[in-house]
Amino acid sequence: MAEQREKLHVVLFPWLAFGHIGPFFELSKLIAQKGHKISFISTPKNIHRLPKVPENLQPLVDLIELPLPRVDKLPENAEATVDIPHHLIPYLKQAFDGLEQPLTKFLERCKPDWIIYDFAPYWLPPISSKLGISCMYFCIFSASAIYFFLLKDTDFAEEHYETNESGVSDLFRVLETCNGAQVTAIRTCTDIEGEPLKLFESIYSKPVIPVGLLPPSLQFSEDRNDENWDTILNWLDKQEEGSVMYVAFGSEVTLSDEDFTEITKGIEMSGFPFFWVLKSQNSSNVELQDSLVNNSGKGLVWRRWAPQMRILAHKSVGGFLTHCGWSSVIESLQVGCPLVMLPFQIDQFVVARLMEEKRVGVKVKRSEHDEKFTGESLANALRSVMLEKTYRNEAKEMSKIFGNKELHQKYADEFVEYMEIHRPAIKD
Repeated sequence: MAEQREKLHVVLFPWLAFGHIGPFFELSKLIAQKGHKISFISTPKNIHRLPKVPENLQPLVDLIELPLPRVDKLPENAEATVDIPHHLIPYLKQAFDGLEQPLTKFLERCKPDWIIYDFAPYWLPPISSKLGISCMYFCIFSASAIYFFLLKDTDFAEEHYETNESGVSDLFRVLETCNGAQVTAIRTCTDIEGEPLKLFESIYSKPVIPVGLLPPSLQFSEDRNDENWDTILNWLDKQEEGSVMYVAFGSEVTLSDEDFTEITKGIEMSGFPFFWVLKSQNSSNVELQDSLVNNSGKGLVWRRWAPQMRILAHKSVGGFLTHCGWSSVIESLQVGCPLVMLPFQIDQFVVARLMEEKRVGVKVKRSEHDEKFTGESLANALRSVMLEKTYRNEAKEMSKIFGNKELHQKYADEFVEYMEIHRPAIKD
């Protein structure tokens, strides 16, 4: 008989961005499925934005709310990056650092076995060590991205290496959280990033565990407004198979007026029907947005939340114009949808490079002189992906890995087993 191990109490503490909270939430459910107790910690507003915990896991998953401290220059009720413009994010990090004391009190009271944290709480490893709690850094980025970031690769914006208004740099945060952890877990798998994982391990002298891609379920979609989906589905059903370009740049990207104009030109020049999820923070110019709606009879601009997974899986969608956030790429390739890649920041350039190598899409060409792109260069990339079967075929082939639930469950099982085996010594 297999040895019955004592159940763990695991705390998860993500950064205040939904590109981070989502993967942490998926990971918490995978751990709970093995019968372990979860304390998922975030701020009240973010906790309330989460989808429902599956009924069978509700006895094991506690959603813990820690109020976010007030900080000058941070708008009231701003508790995630989606709530603020990009230049205010350092103040959100400052407020996040104010959670140190209430989180410490929670840990002192509960004495969990493990705490799994994000890149931001550089102050947490010493606290965990003092309390005898095993700590793990969970990297929601690709292995390629974290490797290049730590090597200070030129693809990354200089802002991440400079001290900001929060008092420290992003690089400092990553180095402290990474070096202070007993182990690093990464949202990837050796089937996709075998070599980058080896490279990362070569500069990090502690265990590195791929947890799989954590392909999201449709639950996020199912918990939102079904009327939204009915309207979208009605429009998609009227389009020809493989004819629609889905356009979305996530919740973090803010497009300049110039970028917005060139994207609009490129979409119109390509001639393909489009479905563009245009969130308020994606562009500062409402007039340009209205111009796009009025001048094009071929597309639909959607300003509300949209079920991305369901849209990408629809038969009418032939490609995804994306910023190349790791979560968006995973969702697209999970259903075999090829990519038109227009990266803007942080890990996106590295992910785009990796996906180009795998021939699952085309990166929009930028000028070597000023790194700008044009409507024409975007239209060319759109036509390549929508008209050349190679990219769709390669994306379909790649879906055998990205969408392989059994494969990613195996990674998750091995990850949980590692935590069970390496539980901390018996605590007081």
